[in-house]
Amino acid sequence: MNVSRIAVVGGIAASTVLLLAGPASAHVSVQPQGEAAQGGYATINFKVPNERDDASTVKLEVSFPTDHPLSSVSPQAVPGWKIEVTRSKLDKPLEVHGNKVEEAVSKVTWTAESGKIAPGYFQQFPLSVGQLPEDTDQLVFKALQTYDNKEVVRWIEETPASGEEPENPAPVLALTAASGDAHGAAASDDKSTGSTAEKASGTERTTTAAASSSDDTARVLGVIGIVIGVAGVAFGVLAGRRRAV
Repeated sequence: MNVSRIAVVGGIAASTVLLLAGPASAHVSVQPQGEAAQGGYATINFKVPNERDDASTVKLEVSFPTDHPLSSVSPQAVPGWKIEVTRSKLDKPLEVHGNKVEEAVSKVTWTAESGKIAPGYFQQFPLSVGQLPEDTDQLVFKALQTYDNKEVVRWIEETPASGEEPENPAPVLALTAASGDAHGAAASDDKSTGSTAEKASGTERTTTAAASSSDDTARVLGVIGIVIGVAGVAFGVLAGRRRAV
């Protein structure tokens, strides 16, 4: 009885923790597909969960950082949603691949047409972005989530140095260290491919040798088995003759 009561109490406590933790973690966030390396390009997804039980999300507005502008932003089509890309003139032009860029994307807006994010569901909004900055390890975006009841949730608060998450945190994209240029990556891939082929070849030779050794062992054991069998038959015949005598 005591064990059952403890189990029930533990289950209730765990459920309470999950209920309390759920709403806090259900906010607009951004994550890369793979990794987002400094100085490179990446595909990122803005994940938008619906936090309301009686309303659907019908609009998402994402403002891009002005301190680290991105010269290239290409959205992926999302069925049922209209996409609008807003570009603004830069105070300080960017140098990208030897070319001067004087404007960059400042905001991307997704507006529901035939689709909505219903209660209990989430939607991802993909973007291809670059060139990522080399002098920071993260990009902070600001997002506005609009519901069909006209409520607007502002995901714009930056996490303080203490690390305590604010009530409406802004989406943050973590950047990894640069891993070399595309040519270096290609050369590395070639070496990796060659090394893999060599390893595969070596493995094949080892497997063939092992199989050959296994076949030889099987043949020897087979011969020994036959010899033992013949000896057993001969012993049986001799024993029978002795009994007959």
